[in-house]
Amino acid sequence: MTEEKKSPIKNTDIFTFIPNLIGYGRVLTLLASWLTMKSYPLITMLAFYSTSCLLDAFDGAAARKYGQSTKFGAVLDMVTDRSSTCSLIVFLGIIYPDWCILWQFLISLDLSSHYMHMYAMITSGASSHKSVSKDSNILMRLYYTNRKILFTVCAFNELFYIALYFAHYDLGNFPGTSIPTGVMLAYISAPTWIFKQIMNVIQMVNAALMMSHLDAQQYNKLHKLI
Repeated sequence: MTEEKKSPIKNTDIFTFIPNLIGYGRVLTLLASWLTMKSYPLITMLAFYSTSCLLDAFDGAAARKYGQSTKFGAVLDMVTDRSSTCSLIVFLGIIYPDWCILWQFLISLDLSSHYMHMYAMITSGASSHKSVSKDSNILMRLYYTNRKILFTVCAFNELFYIALYFAHYDLGNFPGTSIPTGVMLAYISAPTWIFKQIMNVIQMVNAALMMSHLDAQQYNKLHKLI
């Protein structure tokens, strides 16, 4: 039997790829979490926000399984990640206004670090913001090439913010202790959260070095210095 020849896809077909459909599900559950965040903490975090975060583990797997990795999907994934974290931090700024400067700093660090990283990767010709080169910082390579580490760090980073959110509400004590649930979860996730912020700084510095390297090459070529 002869193999059936596939027809070329249209650009709009990209929007219906399976990983991108999962990405839309992430967006919808995130939007739902905004509607319930003020008054329904358990529904917000256990049903909507956590679902939006957990689906992040499935869109990448689907992209690899079905050969549907796309630049649009990579950007959708990154934008949804940033929107999720920053929207929760914004709400923390409402319930903990005395820490407003800290929330502003964390949002700025998160957005600038990931934007610079993605821009540097795209301009260097990488297929994805997770495709770091072998000469990158050792922590960067470990962070982006080991999916288990990446998932764990991101999960505990989100758990820290969720814990601070829970700490504002009376959800009872953590099982077997006299410590409020939100406070205990914050203690558990804090070390990994700190590591994630360090990684954000490393990622930003690494992106700056990548772009400066490309700029130097372009400058030298333009001025015929090489």
